[in-house]
Amino acid sequence: MLSNLPEEVLYQILSNLDYKSLSRLSQVCRTIHQFVNRDAVWRKIAKELLNTGITRHGRDIYPHVPLKERVKMSQNWYNGVCKIAITLKWKIKLLPWLQLDGDALFLSQAAEIGAYHLRQDRGGRHTRNLVAVFSGHRGDVCRFTLTDSHLISGGSDGKILVHNRRGHGRVELLGHNQEVNCLDARGGLIVSGSRDRTARIWTSSSTVPRDTVALYDRVWSVAISPALSCECVSSLGEEFRRGAGVLDMVFETPHQLYTCGYDTYIRLWDLRLSPRKCVMEWEEPHDSALYCLQTDGNHMIASGSSYYGVVRLWDKRQSKCLKYFQLTTDRVSSPVYCLRFSSSHLYAAIATALHALDFRRNAQDLLC
Repeated sequence: MLSNLPEEVLYQILSNLDYKSLSRLSQVCRTIHQFVNRDAVWRKIAKELLNTGITRHGRDIYPHVPLKERVKMSQNWYNGVCKIAITLKWKIKLLPWLQLDGDALFLSQAAEIGAYHLRQDRGGRHTRNLVAVFSGHRGDVCRFTLTDSHLISGGSDGKILVHNRRGHGRVELLGHNQEVNCLDARGGLIVSGSRDRTARIWTSSSTVPRDTVALYDRVWSVAISPALSCECVSSLGEEFRRGAGVLDMVFETPHQLYTCGYDTYIRLWDLRLSPRKCVMEWEEPHDSALYCLQTDGNHMIASGSSYYGVVRLWDKRQSKCLKYFQLTTDRVSSPVYCLRFSSSHLYAAIATALHALDFRRNAQDLLC
């Protein structure tokens, strides 16, 4: 019998099978099932097929998920196989923002930010439980970001609040004269951008800005390089019409920066080149502004459109969109204001709801 073979021989045989064959083989008997489900059997296939990253900065970012399950979910991502559900809904139109941290999801709704614990019930459904609320703004929260110990929020009141995630205390920074459109924090630094045409750099130990950079237009988006560099790397373009520039940006490495905005393109910039140069670009096919984007550190990009709640998935190795999902109807249109994803879920926040796209194994799964 196959199960009686020495393990090294069995590994050699299984290394020649594709993922569908391995999945079917695992159903033969309990002994084979246990052997086939080992990560060592799936490691080679995982390196070839995973579209959502295995490692980031040399560390496994999903160590709790078996490689077999990650391969299955990856193929579902690539082929657009998912279940779409509304996780949260509210009655008035908002400009929500969200962040993920493990099994915790943070979502801004008007002047408050709710922290929800995400989990599965016995039926496999995704549920949420409100565990904390962060407040203190006199207007709507425009943006917020997370560190290991703090939640930093900026609001339409011009305030920047530093909330302690493990307690009830908060510190108010000097802030801006007008609404805070964007924030980022890393390594003890905080960067904020405002409608008042300034970007400010803060340290976690002071309530007054360390530096203020005056600009010619409102600041829509900021990002801190993983290298923690505070130098100006030069302009990435000045051809945008007034008020219509970059709406979101994401550093993937200290040298790779992704941007998107009103001109309907996702662009990858190589900051090592002089002058800085766009090395790849992906065009939104329906000529819609792109409000947000996320990358997985490997091959996958997700973007959110300004019309009809459209989320698109892109493979960086291809120029055309892989799949798209429309979260609103033709009669009720909304931008996707923010999106985040884990190994199994993509969360998209629109004006009236938070949608969850579940890419785990289900009845429609392409694998057995």
